[in-house]
Amino acid sequence: MLRIAFASSDRTTVNLHFGGAESLVIYDVSPGRADLIGVGEFMKAEAVGESRRTGLTGTIQDKVLPKLDFVGECSAVYAASIGSSSIRRLMKLGIQPIIVDTGHEILDLLNEVSLALVHGGLAWVDRAKAKALPAPQTETAGAPRHVLLSSIDDLE
Repeated sequence: MLRIAFASSDRTTVNLHFGGAESLVIYDVSPGRADLIGVGEFMKAEAVGESRRTGLTGTIQDKVLPKLDFVGECSAVYAASIGSSSIRRLMKLGIQPIIVDTGHEILDLLNEVSLALVHGGLAWVDRAKAKALPAPQTETAGAPRHVLLSSIDDLE
């Protein structure tokens, strides 16, 4: 099982920049199955002044830190855009940053991961599988569950 996050405002498409995302959706993905396990809502980060400094203390507002905490157990994060600083920070945490076209369907990406878990083909999935420990199945009442493809034969 892999835990995957998606930067999405509508919970069906990847349509947000990771750093500026006001919501992230997390799924647990296994061969043939994806369970929604969480939705994180984030306040819009407001920069103060040109240097993005707040108050008189000169501290820099870090809009990414709460998102990094939220996706901390994920193997990958899909977003419409991810800045180079966030890419470095995600990779340091062992999380694969993946940039896809705005509007890419989350269900299609979940199916792609499901197939890769069974048949390979995505290098990051192979790496994540190798280091993943079996995690207990979590059930969230009323949360969407998707039956996914685990074989090309499922398309027929």
